[in-house]
Amino acid sequence: MRKYEIEKNVPTLEEYKYLCESVGWTDYMNFEVAETSLRNSIHCVTVKVQNHIVGMGRIVGDGAIYFYIQDIMVHPDHQKNGIGKEIMNQLVEYLDTHAPDKSFIGLFASRGKENFYEKYHFKNYSPNMTGMFTIIEKNS
Repeated sequence: MRKYEIEKNVPTLEEYKYLCESVGWTDYMNFEVAETSLRNSIHCVTVKVQNHIVGMGRIVGDGAIYFYIQDIMVHPDHQKNGIGKEIMNQLVEYLDTHAPDKSFIGLFASRGKENFYEKYHFKNYSPNMTGMFTIIEKNS
């Protein structure tokens, strides 16, 4: 059994790239600005084995009304070991302690992972609300 170390810190850009690659997100990330994004996180949790990152999750937002759970990633070699659950537990605990009354907590779930987040009381509010987003794509 591996010993997982849970830390409340921001991953390095290299660690972030490694996890994104491991879960197939490389084509969807702009790593030129990722370090600034990571640094601007409200709260971040990393999971390591022998000082090697295997998982992470973070909270972004304005720190007052709007909070978003973002970048929940667990390396495929370490999935199904409760790491994602522990990351979510840590993030939800932070929100329970620091987010004020009537805060909006959002997240986007990868297809097939909805049930995991429903355990934390996240749900699709359709037809009352529609989750929408856009992505800016600039041709270089």
